[in-house]
Amino acid sequence: MASGISLYKSFLLHCSKIRGACLTPGPNTPGRQGGRRRLGRIGRMSASRPTPQARGSYPVFRTITTRWMDNDLYGHVNNVVYYSWFDTAVNAYLIEQGALDIHHGATVGFVVETQCNYFAPLAFPQTVEAGIRVAEAGRSSVRYEVGLFAAGAPQAAAQGHFVHVYVDRATQRPVPLPDALRRVVQALTSSSSP
Repeated sequence: MASGISLYKSFLLHCSKIRGACLTPGPNTPGRQGGRRRLGRIGRMSASRPTPQARGSYPVFRTITTRWMDNDLYGHVNNVVYYSWFDTAVNAYLIEQGALDIHHGATVGFVVETQCNYFAPLAFPQTVEAGIRVAEAGRSSVRYEVGLFAAGAPQAAAQGHFVHVYVDRATQRPVPLPDALRRVVQALTSSSSP
C-alpha cells in the first residue's frame, strides 16, 4: 500500500482533473511570469458576497444536536464544527439510503475540497437543521452543498460544500460511483433548485 502522502498527492491530481483548470498553474505561479492562475468552475472564487439560501433550496434535511463543547470562547459554535456537520449530514443520509456502507463497502468517499460561508451565529443549545443537495456529479466525484439552519429559520446561518472523490477501499484509487450511490445523487441533483 502506498504512503499516506503519495495517496494524498494522487487524490489532488485526480481532483485537479475533475475540476478542469482549477489547479492548472498560470503564468503568475512561482517560477512563471505574467498573467494569473486560472481557476476552474468549481474552484472559482465568487466576485460578490454569497447570500444565504432559503430553506426551499434544499430537498433533504437532517437534524443535528449542538453540544456544549461546540461553542468557543466567543459564545457561538466554532467554525471547524460546521465542516463536521457537513460530513455528518451527508454521510448519515447516504447510509440511511443504502448508498454507503462505511464498515464493509467496497467504495469509500474522500473529501478533497471544502468551503463554508457564515451568515449568522449558531450556538449550544440550538438545534441545527442541515439541508442537503448535489450541485454536480462526475464519474467518481460528487459536489455536495449543505445549508445549516437554526431550527425553523427560513434562511441559512451558514452554507458551503464539499467534494467527495469515491475510491476503491483496497486500492484507494478512484472508481465510478456505485449504482445505489448514483441513484441517491441523481435524486438530490434533480430536486435541487439553488
